[in-house]
Amino acid sequence: MSDLHIRCANLTDIDAVLRFWRQAAEGTSISDDHQGVAGLISRDPEALLIAERDGLLAGTVIAGFDGWRCSFYRLAVHPDCRRRGVATALMETAEQRFSALGGRRVDAMVLEANEQAHHTWAAAGYHREDHWRRWVKPLS
Repeated sequence: MSDLHIRCANLTDIDAVLRFWRQAAEGTSISDDHQGVAGLISRDPEALLIAERDGLLAGTVIAGFDGWRCSFYRLAVHPDCRRRGVATALMETAEQRFSALGGRRVDAMVLEANEQAHHTWAAAGYHREDHWRRWVKPLS
């Protein structure tokens, strides 16, 4: 993947990332808007990783760490770039970030119906924990 460049997103990337997620990501989140992504980047400038190939967005992942838990969100790879190591490169870069920050375990938010993603995560050494359930409450 020598032609793949991974970097941290900045505020000028927000609109492109939001367009990319509409094309490449499964599902949507309440935070998938300019304000949500700007808040993420402002709070943790290294959390949103972007993979680019030839200047084009090929993939993203949010690698969030709150000092207690490491969490993956929004792993998305452009349909034309899948099965070419983009997801693996993003996960490895994020895992290095987590290790440097002192993280000890990573959780990944993966849609139940996204079978393709299940295979990606399993291939990277992650396993499903069926004894947990996510509980949510929108604040707005």
